[in-house]
Amino acid sequence: MSTTMRYWEYYNMQETFDRLYEESQGNKSFHGLYELITSENNILLAYRTIKSNKGSKTAGTDLFTIDNYKPMYKKEFLSLVCKQLEIYKPKAVKRVFIPKSNGDKRPLGIPTMFDRLIQQMIRQILEPICEAKFYEHSYGFRPMRGTKHAISRVMFLISRNTFHYAVDIDIKGFFDNVNHTLLLKQLWNMGIKDKRVLKLIYLILKAPIKGFGIPK
Repeated sequence: MSTTMRYWEYYNMQETFDRLYEESQGNKSFHGLYELITSENNILLAYRTIKSNKGSKTAGTDLFTIDNYKPMYKKEFLSLVCKQLEIYKPKAVKRVFIPKSNGDKRPLGIPTMFDRLIQQMIRQILEPICEAKFYEHSYGFRPMRGTKHAISRVMFLISRNTFHYAVDIDIKGFFDNVNHTLLLKQLWNMGIKDKRVLKLIYLILKAPIKGFGIPK
């Protein structure tokens, strides 16, 4: 069992994720996701997940790291998260550039630690719903999938057909140019119809980028 799945079990969220996945497969519409997102176990799971990530020591624009939240008692921390969500406004995202294999540089946004927590809370609940809708043979940026699965699929296709070449495609500035309106509409079409959750996602998408204005 992976570390991620052990966390799911420890915080009693595995059953919830399985249920969301199955209901999404049945084309259910979800209207009460906000309560799941702000549940105690989901918040604690998000904190534990972020804490275990090496990026937890990297500060955003407010200079906070995970260490700023460690001294807080559980009840105090949970209360802070829920109260801040009621007036939530994401802080500016810090932009850094990391080198690519072709010599270019790729922009990377680093949200504040609190914003990362909120994003992780949302992700945990939305991920099983979306996973149930995604194409079976896509492997990028998805849980429990990676390059080895993509390679295995390619080898399977080669063994059954006659292929002579592969195409490597890199969409320039893809994440910087995602249409936010279409993205939110797609989430709605997937059955995510809790307007409070969609509003949170909208606010996150529109968070300013330090030194670069508002992302489009």
